[in-house]
Amino acid sequence: MALRSTVFRAEVGISDLDRQYYQTHTLTLARHPSETDERMMVRLLAFVMNASETLEFGRGISSEDDPALWDRDLTGSVLHWIEVGLPEERLLRRACGRADRVSVYVYGRSQDQWWQQNAAALERLDKLTVWSLSAQDCSGLVALVERGMELQCTIQDGQVMVSAAADVVQIEPRRLTQERA
Repeated sequence: MALRSTVFRAEVGISDLDRQYYQTHTLTLARHPSETDERMMVRLLAFVMNASETLEFGRGISSEDDPALWDRDLTGSVLHWIEVGLPEERLLRRACGRADRVSVYVYGRSQDQWWQQNAAALERLDKLTVWSLSAQDCSGLVALVERGMELQCTIQDGQVMVSAAADVVQIEPRRLTQERA
């Protein structure tokens, strides 16, 4: 018998002062049995940092052809492809061929080694932006996990403040590369 995904619901109020985006989103996150709370919350953070009316979650960790999140126009063209974790360079190269922009949010103990192995190749991809999240940032996000979450997120000067009930987590994503137009 196959294990089923665990469903989490999140009502997320976003005040992005950097992009002038202010909206509340009601999200359903399906966490695959092999997915950790940390990865799920990084996906949620990636949503918050790139929120739009058309941004949506991909089919999940078991689907190679879908990103963690993507933003598509009405014709189905991919405007923004977003990955989380430590994806292979080949996947990111292919994503850059399919999308107008590609972002990656890397986290975990192996991210420094992953970056050393892939930096030269990734820095050549014009459409790619790579963000790094510290272990402290990720553990703060994991502390907020509940089956039903109500979060308020404020983004200002590249920093993200996430609050839930009495807990507040300050996230400082570090940009490793930036897309070139």
